[in-house]
Amino acid sequence: MDFGFTPEEEEFRAQVLEFLADFRDLDGYFHRREKTGEGVRGLYRALGDRGWLSLSWPEEFGGAGLSPAYEFILWDEMAYARVARPPMGPGLMAKALMAHGTAEQRDRFLPRLREGRLNFALGYSEPDAGSDLAAVRTRAQRVSQDEYQVDGAKCWTSNAHWADCIWLLCRTGAADSRSRGLSVLIVPLDHPGVTVSPIPTHDGGRLNEVRFDDVRVPVADRVGAENEGWQVVGSALAVERHVQFPPKRLRRDLQDLVRWVEDAGLGQDPAVRGRLAELAVRVAEVEALALALLGEIIAGEPSAVPAAYHKLAGTTVAQEIARAAMEFGSPEALVKGTDIEFMWRQAILETIGGGTSETMRGLVARQAFDLGART
Repeated sequence: MDFGFTPEEEEFRAQVLEFLADFRDLDGYFHRREKTGEGVRGLYRALGDRGWLSLSWPEEFGGAGLSPAYEFILWDEMAYARVARPPMGPGLMAKALMAHGTAEQRDRFLPRLREGRLNFALGYSEPDAGSDLAAVRTRAQRVSQDEYQVDGAKCWTSNAHWADCIWLLCRTGAADSRSRGLSVLIVPLDHPGVTVSPIPTHDGGRLNEVRFDDVRVPVADRVGAENEGWQVVGSALAVERHVQFPPKRLRRDLQDLVRWVEDAGLGQDPAVRGRLAELAVRVAEVEALALALLGEIIAGEPSAVPAAYHKLAGTTVAQEIARAAMEFGSPEALVKGTDIEFMWRQAILETIGGGTSETMRGLVARQAFDLGART
């Protein structure tokens, strides 16, 4: 496999770097500062104006019809600059709407997603289900031919405090139906009966609990057939993993660690230099896994297992880089508020978001090695 990028793709990278010059102060990747959401929304609108939120969308849906490599380059550079993470809407939700949505839903949602003017939160995890999506309990009861009543709660929901809608995985089948009784609804977050409450995070950021109390949702806002939400969720995740943990974020982490080592006067310590060399190799491994995953997606090959390998390796290395400063023995690594200490707290969360490390290992065990029970 050729892991290189084409001249056209590298020209696009140059355009991205030029674009980022106007957003260098935006802290949209880690959200260390308050009220970052408005800046991120502005960035998404600017990307939409350039057509960069729909780079790989088929032309029939208003996209550029380009290779997923363009998306990879865009969000890899965004991660290195620590400017923003990819929005869920133009990626996961848009791809699902293209595959499973009605013509009316596509006409209603896709233009605003393409323009960066509609933002989604992902309503999957629950207090009693965690990463086991088949155990979802939030209930959507059909109360008429045209309407559902939704009751329940989602937790650890990113960006729900500033998003417009939530992509809600809920149970429409029997309580014990597991993955066979799930559906996906699109619910505006300002709907009556929806309450968004903050959950402070380990790194000083914010996740959310989203409660639904007698929330009425039109059947027209269900994506896909009733009780077939598992297929909707699975197909969308399969095509978005190549941008969810960009490897250049790790390259930036390692460079920051090296600068910190030099500033701390540790640069000539043989043990420190040896550990930095080991970490450089580990980062290169993750970069290779990311490019292999991208190659599988471009080729249209099944990508769930390569994506799990990549996510697991990437988040593990993020923790290894952050832990190294503590291993080197400088007190700054233990002082709250310093960059190096923040890196450690933030890296822990990376092993949770987008599927925990345990979930990734379970997926590999089941699909790559045929171990364990299937849902």
